[in-house]
Amino acid sequence: MNISVRKKNNLDTKQKWALFFCAPNILFFLIFFVIPATLGISYSFTNYNGLSRMDFVGLVNYVKLFKDLEFYKVLFNTIKFTLVSVPLGYFTALFLALLLNNEKIKGNSLMRILIYWPTLLSTIMVGLTWRWIFGENFGILNYILQSFDLEKIKWATDSNAAFITTIIAFVWANCGTNMLIFIGGLKQIPQSLHEAAKIDGATALQDFIHVTLPGLSAVSFMIVILSIITAFKSFAMVLTLTGGGPGSATTYMIQYIYQTGFDKMQVGYSSAASMVMFAILLIVSVIQT
Repeated sequence: MNISVRKKNNLDTKQKWALFFCAPNILFFLIFFVIPATLGISYSFTNYNGLSRMDFVGLVNYVKLFKDLEFYKVLFNTIKFTLVSVPLGYFTALFLALLLNNEKIKGNSLMRILIYWPTLLSTIMVGLTWRWIFGENFGILNYILQSFDLEKIKWATDSNAAFITTIIAFVWANCGTNMLIFIGGLKQIPQSLHEAAKIDGATALQDFIHVTLPGLSAVSFMIVILSIITAFKSFAMVLTLTGGGPGSATTYMIQYIYQTGFDKMQVGYSSAASMVMFAILLIVSVIQT
């Protein structure tokens, strides 16, 4: 009896210490996620302007939102951006992981660090870096093209070119983390499976399709979900790179929500847009699961 009581007390002590160390994260989550999310839901049913006016209006904001052609255009831009950037980022990270998973390659660790390095930069710095590269009048890429007597590319005024710049910047900034996750997943696949496939006469491609990809299924699921959420939340990088232009060609959901809430002082309406985006991400996550 004394042993069981002692074990129970010891367990309670460990649980208390665990709760103590988790408390800062729990507090952070409550203050910066749960409370703002609750306020956002409540604001979406009001005409709150960010200052004093806040009357309950029911579903008026949602009805107005689904009649707003600008919202559909921005939503289409965001979906298009996600459908292009997520697969491209996925296969880029997977290719780099397969390339750098071999410990026998010289300079392997250095290459991993260099590829991961952009992840440590702020999204604003990423946008400014690529703006310096893709600048229409001052960018290094157009300078190189003109030095070879080639016509410069209208990165800022052509909608397709501007869209491509946001894709490149997004993939560059996020593939480092995904690469490291893939490398971790590759190391968890038993080598015996690859050896068995080789004995059975499987080619490198067949081994990749029937052994490697199934072994990375859980990792792939996590990377795709996180990439979709990150793509939908792209804001600072795009804002500093293209400003959402030309026109609204690269204006995505978060920028639309920000401009509606802070520039136009329609906090209730922007909160409704936020709730719709949350619902879309939730549905996508459930389908993916």
